[in-house]
Amino acid sequence: MPRAIKGKSKKKDNKSSKIKNREKKKLTKKTTKKTRQKTTRKKSPKTEFHKKLGVEKFSGNPIISPKGENFWESNQTFNPGAVLIDDEVHFIYRAVGNDGISRFGKAKSRNGLIVNERVNFPVYQHQLIRDLYTSSFRVQRFPSSNISSGGSFGGCEDPRIVRVGDENKIYMTYTAWDRGLRMAITSIKVKDFISGRWNWDMPRLISPPGEVHKNWVIFPEKIKGKYAILHSVNPEILVTYVDSLEFTGYLKSYHDGEVKSEDFWEDRMRGAGPPPLKTNEGWLLFYHAIEKKDPGKYKLGAMLLDLKDPSKILYRSPGPILEPDKDYENSGFKPGVVYATGSVIKDDVVYIYYGAADSYVCVAYIGLKELMEILKR
Repeated sequence: MPRAIKGKSKKKDNKSSKIKNREKKKLTKKTTKKTRQKTTRKKSPKTEFHKKLGVEKFSGNPIISPKGENFWESNQTFNPGAVLIDDEVHFIYRAVGNDGISRFGKAKSRNGLIVNERVNFPVYQHQLIRDLYTSSFRVQRFPSSNISSGGSFGGCEDPRIVRVGDENKIYMTYTAWDRGLRMAITSIKVKDFISGRWNWDMPRLISPPGEVHKNWVIFPEKIKGKYAILHSVNPEILVTYVDSLEFTGYLKSYHDGEVKSEDFWEDRMRGAGPPPLKTNEGWLLFYHAIEKKDPGKYKLGAMLLDLKDPSKILYRSPGPILEPDKDYENSGFKPGVVYATGSVIKDDVVYIYYGAADSYVCVAYIGLKELMEILKR
């Protein structure tokens, strides 16, 4: 069973209340005004769609940065999973330190913007893992490869965390270094997650050996009585339904994941971002893509999926809703990258949590009603 390295957690809230109040006023004013007005302006170019859409990047970004005093997160902190529990946003984020190993850290925000608590030790390490096909257990030895992935040479990457309904578990899918990049799943009880007892269940590999897979996400509710796992958005959306997330065997999925698109703004779709968010209109899914006219950058698109059959796309954004145009998104380990892995709906506002330049954790937000209206239009 993977265990956390023991240490002391430390509360941190260095942001002024003035910043918080200013951001709150800006968000409320922006959302109220834009949802009431009718848009009469001409359509913006596709590359400017995120500005027309009204996605706002937090003025206090980055909200999580590397800590030089912590060996395990001294170089990079990025790609956060997020889950809303008791009106607080909890993060599990990827961190890379001096040894080149990728681990997961933990943080929390009360208002969705400012990080109020952050644990000073890694809460998850990918070490012992079970292969579902052979039922064998093995220990990962670091480093596992001489090929770098996002700045690391082994460990665990890009966590997505979700609570299915009101279950007493938090599920986490992530990319595991195991003789290649494969998908893994684990879970933890909600009470342990909140109280900081890192008793994770044994992780299990759920993608086939010899294939590279990333960006698999679990829906936050059962669909027709079954758990739903989305594991591809290209060339089509693939969702597998299972009776239990303790299933055995591998999920068969596309492992190319970079089929070129001729009909939309993106040249290549890379995969799902955060787990889908349920709305009255459908499942809101953010996805990573590369634009035809700007091939050197990772951007974020959005689509709305049918509630009963999420393999059906109802609406899709005509351009990226989030793209790297800030200094902190273009001056890190991998410049020109916004990579969203967490999102929540809090007080009718959609918060998108993303890695910037593979180096920092950032947040952007938009009113849910505004997003739905413009996405559908």
